Amino acid sequence: MVINIKKCTIEDVCILQEVGYETFNETFKQQNSPENMKAYLESAFNLKQLEKELSNIFSQFFFVYFNDEVAGYLKVNINDAQSEEMSDESLEIERIYIKNKFQKHGLGKYLLNKSMEIAMEHNKKKIWLGVWGKNENAIAFYKKMGFARTGSHSFYMGDEEQLDFIMTKTLI
Repeated sequence: MVINIKKCTIEDVCILQEVGYETFNETFKQQNSPENMKAYLESAFNLKQLEKELSNIFSQFFFVYFNDEVAGYLKVNINDAQSEEMSDESLEIERIYIKNKFQKHGLGKYLLNKSMEIAMEHNKKKIWLGVWGKNENAIAFYKKMGFARTGSHSFYMGDEEQLDFIMTKTLI
């Protein structure tokens, strides 16, 4: 098993769109209406939106490869790119997704470690993320990795308001 991480560039936008669609759909389609899934996917993963996010100097995307195949991706934000107003000492993990067929190989932990490495490079003292309150597997994973619930915020899936837990980890 060979695991590699590669920083995404604007040239990767089509692959990012494909992986984003696939992983988000795999993760949430069973719990949401087809209409709300379609609305969210078209808004969050259209090429223009992804190009804008890839061009933001305060955001970074990374692919994780498992034996030379894209298995998932990570998006981190600092400063004004964070989706919630947090301190300058914080880094946000906005997206961390692994394709279903590659789960249970430690890839999520690998990407989480990458986010901590980036946070330390930028002298950040905390990392945080929003996770759907109904995503019990993800919540359990983040708790195991040292995150604690520190708040909540609204997340809109199409026209449906959902509750995300904000989970934070203080770095040493």
